[in-house]
Amino acid sequence: MGEIHVQTDQLQVVPGIVGGFIFVLGLCSLITKERLFLSETLLSMVFGIIVGPQVLNWMDPATWTTDEYQLTQEFSRYALAIEVMIAGVTLPKKYLLKEWRSVLFLLLPVMAAMWLVSAAVIKFAFSLPFVQALAVGACLAPTDPVLANAILKGMFAESHVPLRLRNILTAESGANDGLGYPFLFFALYMMRLGGGRAVGTWIYATWLYQVALSVAIGAVTGYVCRKALRYAETAGWVDKESFLSSSITLALLLVGVCTMVGTDDILCCFVAGNSFTWDDWFRVETEDTGLQETMNGLLSMTFFVYFGTIIPWSAYTGALAPWRMFVAVLLVMLLRRLPVLMATYRLIPAIRTWQDALFAGWFGPIGVSAVFYSIEAIRQIDAHKDSNAGRVAQIVYPIVCAVVFGSVLVHGVTIPLVLMGKRVKTTLSTSASSIWNQPHRASCHGLSAWFADKRQRGGADDPKAMQPSACFSPESPTPVGPPAARRVFPNKALSELSLPPAEPSDLDAAQADAGLFMNTSRHIVILDSTPGQANA
Repeated sequence: MGEIHVQTDQLQVVPGIVGGFIFVLGLCSLITKERLFLSETLLSMVFGIIVGPQVLNWMDPATWTTDEYQLTQEFSRYALAIEVMIAGVTLPKKYLLKEWRSVLFLLLPVMAAMWLVSAAVIKFAFSLPFVQALAVGACLAPTDPVLANAILKGMFAESHVPLRLRNILTAESGANDGLGYPFLFFALYMMRLGGGRAVGTWIYATWLYQVALSVAIGAVTGYVCRKALRYAETAGWVDKESFLSSSITLALLLVGVCTMVGTDDILCCFVAGNSFTWDDWFRVETEDTGLQETMNGLLSMTFFVYFGTIIPWSAYTGALAPWRMFVAVLLVMLLRRLPVLMATYRLIPAIRTWQDALFAGWFGPIGVSAVFYSIEAIRQIDAHKDSNAGRVAQIVYPIVCAVVFGSVLVHGVTIPLVLMGKRVKTTLSTSASSIWNQPHRASCHGLSAWFADKRQRGGADDPKAMQPSACFSPESPTPVGPPAARRVFPNKALSELSLPPAEPSDLDAAQADAGLFMNTSRHIVILDSTPGQANA
């Protein structure tokens, strides 16, 4: 007789958990993204924390492998490679050539400033030597294409962010992820070799081999694959599915090749994406298919569910006390990018106004690339037994995870908070406008109730409380009395008003109620709030 076996191992349970979450989130995706403007990455990270080892313990990547760092780095490597390939493919025709000044300025002076500021914050918060802080700061310098796509896509971005600004931020996030290597290896070589030898090794090993060779491989491969795909499509050899997936398979190809030869695979994929769509043919053919957005959504949600489960909460003690982490995250968010862009945006042609600079300076998220480079730093230090690295290998990963957590949280709630503030402001403005700009009827019952209340509170001894002049004084241009009356007759004396006869029923009710207007002509007033106008 057969037996029923229920698989409870995490490797069998995890696909159901992640798939179920993505499916349920997809059911209400229009509400979360287009109405609430909540980031999918933020929701995914929160879900990962809940199902992770600190709460429900349904997912614990530490039990899946003996080397959690390797699993995390390879996951982040492939996620970054596909994301930067998508970023390169979605840019317009010959974009890097047309906007070379803006791209170059963002990649060199701005990114160098972000690196140095991040390092200064780390040195201040954790009392590290500056060269060690440079290694940690290099992990935080790149802007993340996964989070950037979550911000630069969708209804809010299309409605509020100019296309030129979205394009330049996409190009920056794709390119500077690959250029994180030179900044990281400068710090590593300085700790390992020191002085002139470190600079020389950094120039030929990092800039000439890793960076320049990666650019060459990416440009040539993208060009050859574009020509091959164009020929196959013209000849009728390729079907629609293979055509649409060609950019993704190209990214996987380049990751394998660059990893084997030891070059910068992330930068290579971005350059190849630009070369692949240099003539705009592939981008135009695929822009309405939704494939790029679908891949971006699946990658970002899956990775940040995973990230939520690997945050090292137990490491935040002692030298990494929570208050230190809070100060470091806050200062990095405020000082890393925003001040330098506000100060230099006039030198960047694609960023034309201070509002553009404010948006670009604030939305420079830190995410997958920071996790990738932090693990790369640990592996390089452990592999070369760098005695001058100090505590870097022990603290870089917890620090980076804390900053990524803060970036996802802050950037994920910024847009909803901004829109909430606008809605509150609009509601208040509409309410005030409806009071002052719409016609109002002076309710005799409301006024009489005010006089009656005043009499009950001692107004019987005040003869003015019984008279209409308590509300409207012909001698005074400014009405007195209840707030409603002061709004109905702004800055008008009663003698100045030209009033038509009132309906008898309204006046009779008013007189029967409190004897109001007994010493005046028989009028009921309906006024527009515009000064100097009175309407029946």
